[in-house]
Amino acid sequence: MESVERDGTVDCRLVRVVGRVQGVGYRQACVRHARGLGITGWVRNRLDGSVEAMLQGSPNRIAHMCDWLRTGVPGARVSSLEVKEVQRPFDRFAEFERWPTA
Repeated sequence: MESVERDGTVDCRLVRVVGRVQGVGYRQACVRHARGLGITGWVRNRLDGSVEAMLQGSPNRIAHMCDWLRTGVPGARVSSLEVKEVQRPFDRFAEFERWPTA
């Protein structure tokens, strides 16, 4: 995959994953996968049963992460994935981490 540092392109996407995605290890697997791709940001459960993630990285890496989010872990059943382009809140998150439920 293309390096974010080499081309300087860092996109930011807010993703909402709907379906059976809580209580199946989805967030922790998301953290591992995002870190492996070099994605920074966060993931958290939502009170409505969905999972929300902020992704920062190259367009190519974000596309790979969104592909993974569509399936996630074996126990998950993703019914929809909403992806919104957003402005970066600041230069860049330092890493990818799990945040508390909101």
